[in-house]
Amino acid sequence: MNGLSASAGELAKIIAGAGGLPKADFLICPPATLVAHFAGLARGSRVAIGGQDCHAEPAGAFTGDIAAEMLKDAGASAVIVGHSERRHYHCETNAVVCAKAHAARRAGLLAIVCVGETRAERDAGKALDVVGRQLQGSLLQGLPPDGAADFVVAYEPVWAIGSGVTPTLDDVTATHRFIRERLAARYGEAGQGVRILYGGSVKPANAEELLTAHNVDGALIGGASLKAEDFLAIAAVYR
Repeated sequence: MNGLSASAGELAKIIAGAGGLPKADFLICPPATLVAHFAGLARGSRVAIGGQDCHAEPAGAFTGDIAAEMLKDAGASAVIVGHSERRHYHCETNAVVCAKAHAARRAGLLAIVCVGETRAERDAGKALDVVGRQLQGSLLQGLPPDGAADFVVAYEPVWAIGSGVTPTLDDVTATHRFIRERLAARYGEAGQGVRILYGGSVKPANAEELLTAHNVDGALIGGASLKAEDFLAIAAVYR
């Protein structure tokens, strides 16, 4: 929940910088109030625009919600579902997240499906159990065998988001390997091609170590995305 119309200035800088980083793919997911505006500004550039959430239904009496079809109509090409803040503050279950992933597919949007454990769950040695249940309930049991091209998985350890604390590289690679194995078991060779993003206090100082790790295919960037300079410095890992 950051950004007003003046944020278009940061978007312009990102669009300009993206031209010099042809190996990176760029997606900006602004608040819903800015999706159409940003999509217009980014049209024809290397920067795609997405939404931060969607409703499972295409229309109806759901005041305040936004359908995946509405995001598509506004110019979005992707949508985040199951972000830890939605799961926590809005009590979204795996079933709700799965329904939203279906909605994204129905509307022709790429679903960025988030999974991740809390600090207490990691300390209790349950991190992979939690991630496995979220992955199964939010995605694998819902999307069909031919649906591997319709989603991205984002691993975001809840305790690292916005905290400035980053898991060890061993923790990150172990979790990403676990997710990859689950995807391969469900989708076969297609599962090997699904992007797995890491999200959780990614910043220019740690980007290269994180983003060059095995099975880490990109980043879901939070606070560092608010400043074009920081965002582009992270993306420069793929120079």
